[in-house]
Amino acid sequence: MRLYVKGVPERVSGRISKRVQKGFQSRGRENSTLRALAAVMLTLASGISMPPAALAQQANKAASNLPAAPAPEQTTSSLRQSLRDFSKPAGTMLGNPLKPYLPTQIDKASFVNSVRLDNLLKDGKIYLSLSDALALAIENNYDIAIARYNLDIADTDILRARAGSTLLGVNSGVISNTLGGATSTLSAGGGPGGTTVGSGGAASGTSGIVSSTNGAGPTPEALDPTVTGTIQLERAKSVNLGLLEPSVSTNTNQYNFTYNQGFVTGTALQVAWDTSRIASNGYNSYSPYLSTTFKATITQNLLQGFGIYINKRFMYQAMNDRRIVNSSFRQQILYTVNQVENIYWGLVSAYEDVQAKQQKLDQSTELENETQKELQIGTMAPLDVVNAQSTVATDKQALISSENTLQYQQLIMKQAIARNLSDPGLIAAPIVPTDRISLDEIPEEHEPVDELVATAFKKRPELEQAVLQLRNDEITLKGANNALLPQLNVYGFYSGSGIGGSPNTSCNFDGFPCGATTGITYGTAFNDLVNSAAPDKGIGFSLTVPLRNRTAQAEQARSLLEYRQAELRLEQLYTEIRIQVVNAQYALTNDRAQVLSARAAYKYNQQSLDAEEKKLRLGASTTQNVLVQESDLATARNNLIAAEAAYAKDRAGLFQMLATTLDHYGINLGEAVTGQVGTTPAVPGLQPASDIQKPASAQ
Repeated sequence: MRLYVKGVPERVSGRISKRVQKGFQSRGRENSTLRALAAVMLTLASGISMPPAALAQQANKAASNLPAAPAPEQTTSSLRQSLRDFSKPAGTMLGNPLKPYLPTQIDKASFVNSVRLDNLLKDGKIYLSLSDALALAIENNYDIAIARYNLDIADTDILRARAGSTLLGVNSGVISNTLGGATSTLSAGGGPGGTTVGSGGAASGTSGIVSSTNGAGPTPEALDPTVTGTIQLERAKSVNLGLLEPSVSTNTNQYNFTYNQGFVTGTALQVAWDTSRIASNGYNSYSPYLSTTFKATITQNLLQGFGIYINKRFMYQAMNDRRIVNSSFRQQILYTVNQVENIYWGLVSAYEDVQAKQQKLDQSTELENETQKELQIGTMAPLDVVNAQSTVATDKQALISSENTLQYQQLIMKQAIARNLSDPGLIAAPIVPTDRISLDEIPEEHEPVDELVATAFKKRPELEQAVLQLRNDEITLKGANNALLPQLNVYGFYSGSGIGGSPNTSCNFDGFPCGATTGITYGTAFNDLVNSAAPDKGIGFSLTVPLRNRTAQAEQARSLLEYRQAELRLEQLYTEIRIQVVNAQYALTNDRAQVLSARAAYKYNQQSLDAEEKKLRLGASTTQNVLVQESDLATARNNLIAAEAAYAKDRAGLFQMLATTLDHYGINLGEAVTGQVGTTPAVPGLQPASDIQKPASAQ
């Protein structure tokens, strides 16, 4: 590449070109597109002009060097919610011929909580472990329940595509209508309520990508055969106009049938069979008179709409969409599990905060009682008593606020793990979280970043979806390319006709019969259709050339631009995932250090408070000093609670970034599809809460 600068000698502009190229070449192959873009930007920013031919050549080179779409390293297994496969027709002509024409019945969704939730309710309380919370979420959570239907909805598109119909699209985004929990980054498949597979104007598409040309190209042939029948019975009688035009009664029965069938090669077959039976007392040779015709026409697309791939492209896209939905459901499980886990640790923090506030209130109340006694014996100043009373009032208010927060967190947890909150007993029952996080190290904390990133590349569902969507874009582009061609069809037809009837004995003129004296059998009439007794056959060509062809050009160019855009988005997704994994590992390392620091600070403040209380009893300290130490201890405990919650959430977040949550917790994706969890998830790195005594019935 050489840049030409107005008013600058060629040798200078050549140096600029070499420096630009050298700088970008050092960054590796993945920046080939950026090199071209940066060169153009440098041209515009510096007043540099490039000859049009060179600019076009550079653009073509950049396009040819775009990174190829990597194949997904892990694919989600086929998932199905219903026993019925909606990608197959409801019935067959040999089985139940009426079933394809009857509406499908789907059972109403269940709005009853799973039995597991009732089993956890003991002595008016719900003793909830993290494993049970995740199992309940898989069974009852509305987001997951809604996402399950997408699996069957995607199958219906496969059924449509097999008939040659266009696709309706299906939601492949993560549903996040459950309240609470941190916002997950695993929502690149379309976002809450988004869609990445349905066509639909400029507003479709996600993550800055336009997706509006899906379905471009010629409409495939209708692969489902159709039979059209028309039966018409007509009775007519004319007005008597005289001797030469007497009143005539005519009975006409028409039986017309047409069969249409398309094929994936771009071939269309039409067979028409028309039959008329006419009985009349007029001047006809035969009455009744039978006229029958048969015509078979085969039309083959030679340019636009030609080929198996073009006519089956919707099938290929529907199958890819089904795999995208499989992957998005796995992404939904990852998202919701992480969300419920965050809610759980938020509940733990609120529960421990109530305990900390209660402990602080107990300490300040005890100190107030002691100061009251010492005031009565004259060893304590009244101001110290007022100070202690003020602290007690403040601690009571803090406890009330903390209890309200706990009640709200309990409600947030219930709406995440229950499907029906109308049970008064369930609403009133407090949730007692029984698990606490331990500081047992996980291998991911010390694993090299490159290995973690490689794991994420293998397992992250967003990459799988992005690659499959890129394949769909390739299919769309091929359809748009084919739509540029003129319509050239070759067709051939064969037809035959036959007649039959009996002599018209109801008509005579001056004693002479009006019609024939001998008849033609109906069998002869039908036989003449195919024995070439009265053939009509031929072949022809049909050509349609859209002059200027602007609509097809715009659609093809738009499709290619969207494909290039999707390629860049895929590469960007790899970069995003790498940064997310690195950040998650760093966060977990910092969180561990923060927990250790908070534990040490809490231990120190506890010992400092004990020492200050001893000094107070010996008269070597003041009430104010004790209150300060109590406040410092409360702050240290709050810091410890927050640090442990952050560590627990970030550890779950790292598993989510790697998409290994299901593996670590032993969550069966097949059970998640059915909503019936047989094996309770086993979350590692937990320890039972030491300050909770379960009733015997709950142990």
